[in-house]
Amino acid sequence: MNARPSPEAVDIGEGDAGFILGSGNVAVLLIHGLTGTPTELRRVAMGLAAVGYTVYVPTLAGHCGSNADLQATRWRDWYESARNTYLGVRCKHQRVFVGGLSMGAVLSMYLAAEHPGQIEGLLLYSTTLRYDGWNIPKAAILTPLLMAIPFGVHLCRFKEKSPFGIKDERLRAIVERQMKAGESGNAGLLSMSGVCVRELHRLVAAVKKRMPHITTQALVVHSREDDITSRWNADYVERNLGGPVVKILLDDCYHMITVDLQYRQVVALSVDFIQQRFKQQSNTPLSVRQTYRQLA
Repeated sequence: MNARPSPEAVDIGEGDAGFILGSGNVAVLLIHGLTGTPTELRRVAMGLAAVGYTVYVPTLAGHCGSNADLQATRWRDWYESARNTYLGVRCKHQRVFVGGLSMGAVLSMYLAAEHPGQIEGLLLYSTTLRYDGWNIPKAAILTPLLMAIPFGVHLCRFKEKSPFGIKDERLRAIVERQMKAGESGNAGLLSMSGVCVRELHRLVAAVKKRMPHITTQALVVHSREDDITSRWNADYVERNLGGPVVKILLDDCYHMITVDLQYRQVVALSVDFIQQRFKQQSNTPLSVRQTYRQLA
């Protein structure tokens, strides 16, 4: 079994929010969402590391700082952050899975498009192609039109509001307190500029064009109750991705499925998906049932 890699060996972004867990031969790269933080993937990363995988969770460019830091970046900067980590991981591991939460899932698909045949599988959690969940104002559908007019992008600012993608009331209270206190490294930003939304739209457009040509197998996990992005997003991926798709809909969580009430199920589904991709040998990770027991 490989020794645990040092952060210096793989680029996991600026600051100290990014992390590496585990020491297995098979690697999993997980990418956080827009205005988010690696912390939102820690529970899933711990579960995957516990059953024998090495998990890399980088900080994307402009994140875990201020709104000004994020506005100074573009979607290609976010992508390059993920790509730099991926290239470092590929130097250490022959088998690499890539996944992410929300926008991180979209970046994962773009990585697969840019590196065909090199990624073993995609773990797509709460994929965000459009903001259309039950907690999104109906007027949000007009956002692309507003951004199309001169300086329109600078007129937009979107503020997170309860339930913040979290059904677990106890966890929601903690995250809300951290966001309002400006702890962006732990809970992400409370608001998002029009510039960021415009860049997400551009990323999504680039990915949609490539989706039919992405043949990498994918696990798509989404909540039926997602408050930010409806199940339409998962259905779209299932219909349009060029490779085989396993789609699972959860029923007791909101958008942040990697930390919410059913995060253990997200871990177990991910482990099962990875195991199905390989005929494991003597160092076979634990079964899905054992995964549930370890995380309980």
